[in-house]
Amino acid sequence: MEPQSATHKQVVAVRYIVKDIDSSVAFYTRLLGFEVRLQVKGAFAHLTLGDLQLFINQPGAGGAGQSMPDGTVPTPGGWNRFQIQVSNLEHVYDRLKSSGAAFRNEIVMGVGGKQVLLIDPSGNLIELFEPAQQ
Repeated sequence: MEPQSATHKQVVAVRYIVKDIDSSVAFYTRLLGFEVRLQVKGAFAHLTLGDLQLFINQPGAGGAGQSMPDGTVPTPGGWNRFQIQVSNLEHVYDRLKSSGAAFRNEIVMGVGGKQVLLIDPSGNLIELFEPAQQ
């Protein structure tokens, strides 16, 4: 990888495969505050939250949604995730839960703080994290 010049900011993004673009865009914008930069109905969306660039693709659509040479079709889910830091995890959890959001677990305390795994409409995970007080 070549370093970027001081005048060119390197874009770092996460890509998720989703079952349905429209329901995924609604989930990320309505519940988590993402903004839509670009949406191609039934195929692709580019969403942002602060510096996070989130690209979502539906299987069979666009380059990232195409089957691999061995026939494997991209699918959502798994344990990989990105993290959104929050200042009051219990409040965010209660608000999302009352809005109908699904979670893989309850809030847990770890070495660095509290976290919970939010599930998007396709089964992809978003870690909501509140750092421990220093």
